[in-house]
Order: sequence, then C-alpha cells, then structure tokens
Amino acid sequence: MQIGRGAWFVPHRWIFALSLVALLAFGLRPTGLHADNTPARKGTTKRSPLKFEVSFGPNVSSTPLDGRMLLMLSTDDEEEPRNEISYTLSSQQVFGTDVEGLAPEAPAIIDESAVGYPLEKMDAIPAGDYYVQALLNIYETFHRADGHVVKLPMDHGEGQQWNLKPGNLYSKPQRIHVDPATGGVIRIRLTEKIPPIDPPQDTKYVKYLRIQSDLLTRFWGRPMELGAIVVLPEGWDSHPSAHYPLIVNEGHFRASFTGFASHPPGLTVQGPQREVELARYAFYQDWVAGRVPRVILLEIQHPNPYFDDSYAVNSANVGPYGDAIMRELIPAVERKFRGIGQGWARALYGGSTGGWETLGVQFFYPDDFNGAYCFCPDTVDFRAYQTVNLYEDKNAFWHEGPWLKVEQGAARTPDDALLATMRSMNQFEQALGSHGRSTQQLAIWQAVFGPVGDDGYPKPIWDPATGVIDHEVANYFREHYDLRYIIERDWKTLGPKLVGKIHVTVGTRDTYYLDKAVRLLENFLKTTNYPYYAGDFEYGPHQPHCWTGAKDLTASEGYLTMHQRTLRQAVAWMEKTAPAGADTQSWKY
Repeated sequence: MQIGRGAWFVPHRWIFALSLVALLAFGLRPTGLHADNTPARKGTTKRSPLKFEVSFGPNVSSTPLDGRMLLMLSTDDEEEPRNEISYTLSSQQVFGTDVEGLAPEAPAIIDESAVGYPLEKMDAIPAGDYYVQALLNIYETFHRADGHVVKLPMDHGEGQQWNLKPGNLYSKPQRIHVDPATGGVIRIRLTEKIPPIDPPQDTKYVKYLRIQSDLLTRFWGRPMELGAIVVLPEGWDSHPSAHYPLIVNEGHFRASFTGFASHPPGLTVQGPQREVELARYAFYQDWVAGRVPRVILLEIQHPNPYFDDSYAVNSANVGPYGDAIMRELIPAVERKFRGIGQGWARALYGGSTGGWETLGVQFFYPDDFNGAYCFCPDTVDFRAYQTVNLYEDKNAFWHEGPWLKVEQGAARTPDDALLATMRSMNQFEQALGSHGRSTQQLAIWQAVFGPVGDDGYPKPIWDPATGVIDHEVANYFREHYDLRYIIERDWKTLGPKLVGKIHVTVGTRDTYYLDKAVRLLENFLKTTNYPYYAGDFEYGPHQPHCWTGAKDLTASEGYLTMHQRTLRQAVAWMEKTAPAGADTQSWKY
C-alpha cells in the first residue's frame, strides 16, 4: 500500500518572482487585477464564471497531446504546488480535467466542470492570493490484445509519480489573485518539461537488469519491460561454482537499491532518520561479512500504466505480470547470477503492497516459493477492504442507518484519530484521473482485482460519485483475488503446498485498518486441518503501518527486523525442507 506516496510525493518547491510585464505576457495578473487582466474597480458587477486556460507552445511539444490537465493552488510558497498534493489534511488544492488531442497553442479549459480536491468545485475557492501551477500528465494510446484501445499514463522510470514523470509539461509557480465571485479568465502557460532520469549504475554488490517481456508486450501492444535490482552476496565473483537461494523483497517501485549503505550517516542526520541510516549501515556490514545468509536478494521493478507496481499477479486490466515475473524475469536473474532455480530455494518477503504480493505470489505460485514473510499486507480479505465490507455494505463512503449517515474511515492514527475517509480518498483520486487513471491506491486495487469495463478501462467497484457498491464487480473481486476466500475455497489442494510457509506481522492500529483483514485470514487458518497450516501471526499492540517486530522497536531495530531476521528465518526453513540431494552447501563459504 502506498497511500500517501508523496505516502505520495516528496515535495521540492520554489517560487518565481515575476514583474508586472511578465505576468501580463503570460496572461496572469497580480493582486489588484481581475482574472481577465483589467483593473479592478469598486462596484463592478460579477463577471463571467471563473475559468483557467492552460496552453503550451511548439517548443515544448510540436504534436497534440492527450492526458490529465491538473491545476494546483497553494496557500504557501514552501514547495511547488505540484509537490504538495496528497490525500492528507496538509494537501493543497488540485483540479483535474481530461484533454484529448490538445494542440500547441490551443487552451485546455479548467472551470466549474473540473473535479477538485479537497474542494470539489471551483466556486468554493475563497477569494485570495495563491501560488498557482498547472501540469499535464501525458497519456499514451495502447492497442491491447483484448481489442480495447485505451489512453493511459506510462511510467518513465519515476515510479508513476505524475509530479516527477519525465516528459510531463508544467508551468512555473506564480502568485495570482483568484476570486470566483469576480470570475473571468486566468491564462497559464506550460513552459517546462520534466527531464529524463539517469539510470542507476552497477556496483560491486548491486546489479541492474532489464528485459523486454514477450507476455506483457503482446498484452499491451507495445514493447514492455521488467526490471530487476539484484543484490549479490560477498564472494559471488570469486566462487564461480556456488549457486544461491533467491529471496524476493516485494514492494513499491524503487529506482535503485536503498536497502543498505556502505558508509554511516553524517552528523547532520539526526532523529529517527539517523537510526534508519545506522541500520542500513549495519545491514551492509553484516552482508559483506557473511553474518546474514549468502543469498541473491531481488527487488522487482514492474511499474505499469496504472501504478508503480503490478501486484505481481495476472489480471484482466493490468496484464499477465505474474507469469511474466515468474516465467521470464526470475529465470533470467537466476541464469545470469547463478541462482539454484528451484522452488525450495526461493522465498518472499515485503510490507504493505509488498505484503499482499508476498502472500498472493505464494498462494498463486505455491510450488515456486518456500515461504512468505508478510508485513502489514494490503487487504487480504475483502470483507475488510479497509473499513468497507464489499460483499455486504451497500455504500463504500457511508455507514447508513434509517436517519443517519456516518463516513467510512480510510486512515487513522495509532490512537484512532481519523486522518482520511473513503469518500475523501476517492475524491482525491477522481481529481487526479478519470476511468481509474489516478495511479493511486484505490485505482490500482480496482484495476488488479476487477474486470474490464465495456470502455476498456477497469469496471468501477463503486460509483465514484455516490459510493454505491457494484456487487457483481465485488463477486469478481472475491473469486479471483480475495486471498482468504481463495485459500479457504481451495484448501484441499492448496493447503498441502502451504504448510509452514505463511508468516504475517501487523500492528493492531494499522494506519489503513489493514489489521482487520489479517485477523479474518488468521481466523480461517487456525481452523485448518488435513493439513494444519503451521504458520504464525504476530500483532503489535497499538502499532501503525508498517510495524515489523515482536516488541516496541526503534526505527533501526524495526528496519533490521524486517530484513535481517527474515533472511535468517527464510534460509533456516529452506535448509530444513530441502529435498534429498539438494545443493545446501556450495553457497556456504
């Protein structure tokens, strides 16, 4: 789960001071000018409704563009407005509208019809001075193998962060007086283009691999790649006859490996971040000294047109990522870097989105992995889709009685103070993209878990305007991706392949209410017999997302728990369950 990904953006903003001449040249106005650039006069009547016209010149794109035009208003100049948009209380204002075939010099209109967040409509903006910025999140056209033609934002190495995506166009932030009561036109010019991202470079221990996936290329109708970050054990290059177990660290997109650091943090790094940096340094020291098992550690890069990762399974909307990873990427890694290449010698671990993937991949490919070490997983039982029961609730936004409606929660603090609701989180995503194109959390769940709609986009699990749940879609979710339901339904055949492999850790005050679904999964597994599941569940009292250990931990202890403890536990289980004649020695030197 990547809610708040900036859980959504990492802000970096600057403000450009502009002279009156520059403002007028761009069709913008300082305080004291109306939106149409005429002097303000006392006693004037209301003008035409407020709207923004956003355009770009042929110098930034000589061809027409499709995409989502975003307009952002900020009350401060601490960061660029594009870096201050999130689902949280601290979010600044954003409005969004689709554009198709927008030609150079043609204006995109953002007016009362645009979808806004946190304010839903433009006429609700309080009159005042704001730092204003526009950005075009560019879409590409895909001719999919299922016959649908869809327009979606492709990742360009940034991990589906629209504010940082190479190629997207944006304007420089400018201070403008905005007053819906006065109305008029405010013109904004997209003059900047986000530059490409330099690829990371190999080091002694960390190697980067990219392959073109035949499976994904056929599905999407254009070349599609998978990436691998491969962390090699000490001595890999000097022991050519050694073959190694493979441990996959599932999780969100990372451009480079940040799991350990070869140097301790400087004195300027303090507080919890210093603890984490010290833990990364300790992990590095243990890795190079052989104090953790010598394995190949793999992080998968699978951003796609809907999110920064695919959830590592096959799905109707996102494509056959599960098979592409299992049948194309992992074999390529094991061939190139001398993995043992057998199911007994592979394991998975990860948290949040990576936690769901850890269990999902183990369940869907039970013979290919020998252990799932799962932390704070995204919802593993859709009776607890955060706070929503998709099968019994009528509405995802509201708890409803005969006279009263109370909003469904979506995020909280460890003491249960509400941070966001399902309705507000949905509104946030609707502003960023229609047809499930927000590249955020609710959208990717809908894309992965749901069927394809008649228009080629994911069929909505609920009405985005009212929250009314489509129970036909919910039934599709259940039959295909409700992990608790699937293993209960299929335990007779699946159970024997999962004995001893399921390990789940979660805080009892998970920020996104994910602990309830974990309880439901455990409730079933505790009743299993013939065989008994023989795994374990670990709960951190009053701990948030993502708690990682058996006691109150410092940041460094939590970091080390997730990585070093899991590696040791996974390899010990591999050795215990290795088949007769298996290679359990060549990688021990």
